[in-house]
Amino acid sequence: MDPFIVMVILELAAELEATGRHVIHMEIGQPGTSAPQAARDLLTTAMEESALGYTPSLGLPALRDRIARQYGDWYGVDLDPARVIVTSGSSGGFLLAFTSLFDPGDRVGIANPGYPAYRQIFKAQALETVLLETELQDGFQPRADQIAAARLAGLLVASPANPTGTMLDKPSLAALIEAAEAEGTAFISDEIYHGLHYSERAVSALEISDDVYVINSFSKYYSMTGWRVGWMVVPPDHVERVEKLAQHMFICAPHASQVAALGAMDAREELEANRATYARNRDIVRDGLRRAGITRFSPPDGGFYVYADISHLGEDSLTLARALLDEEGVAVTPGHDFDPHRGGATWRLSYAASTEDVTEGMARIARFAARRA
Repeated sequence: MDPFIVMVILELAAELEATGRHVIHMEIGQPGTSAPQAARDLLTTAMEESALGYTPSLGLPALRDRIARQYGDWYGVDLDPARVIVTSGSSGGFLLAFTSLFDPGDRVGIANPGYPAYRQIFKAQALETVLLETELQDGFQPRADQIAAARLAGLLVASPANPTGTMLDKPSLAALIEAAEAEGTAFISDEIYHGLHYSERAVSALEISDDVYVINSFSKYYSMTGWRVGWMVVPPDHVERVEKLAQHMFICAPHASQVAALGAMDAREELEANRATYARNRDIVRDGLRRAGITRFSPPDGGFYVYADISHLGEDSLTLARALLDEEGVAVTPGHDFDPHRGGATWRLSYAASTEDVTEGMARIARFAARRA
């Protein structure tokens, strides 16, 4: 497997911090906030009342019911809770989805650039990764006309996407799903950044079709990265097969995390305050990049990332990221993680930190870029 370069940057940043330097963290995709207070309160009560042993492999019934209800509240979708499977983070959901849907040697398509763990999990499962090259003018999202020629067993689409933060509108997502169905291609929708949008809300694949796998997580909108709890929604006739896989691969998602997740789902006021912070930070990053002369990026619709072309700065993105960290104490992620072909020309910047840190980080980046103009 390829290394995850963002972790290399994270380690270098930790070494720098150990010397007393103040590092602005814009490399890691992690909310700067803790799990909602309601989540922590509910877990505290549960720890006094229960041993928190194994749950059913599909998850706590109350949590599955609550997740299903959210699809009605957010998307107008009447979802049967029996189709909801609670997982050990979205990562557990991806493992279950890929194992359920594909055989070794199958070809699975993803957007390039895209989240690097997709490619590495495919390698581990002896699947063939098909990189669908995307362009700035399309928001780095795949197009429906790319699907037939790719000869895919599966297509995985993320909206909002990592690293770009761009989203597919309903017609574009529907066109991809229809193109996949026409080819007999399984469709997986990565929706882990849903809830983090800044104008129009994200569209769920379940608004378009029931014959899809949807993966989601409590990590991003709910600020619960380390709790390792997420969920997936599968077609009705796939529940039993995924349940068998979950029983043997995971037994169940952590009980304590499931309890906390149930509490988090009703912490809307706190979560929306977090989203408002990300919205302010997004504006600071967009304006700061332009002032720094970094103008080639697709404006992020959701999530908390910007994916920017820094090729005009004259060196490889990893070399520049190391120099930025050393000279200005700002950690960003080189694009190599996300695009093995063009990643040397790009950075991903996360704006999930505090507004104060994001503001200071952009000022430091502007100084750095000015020296290389």
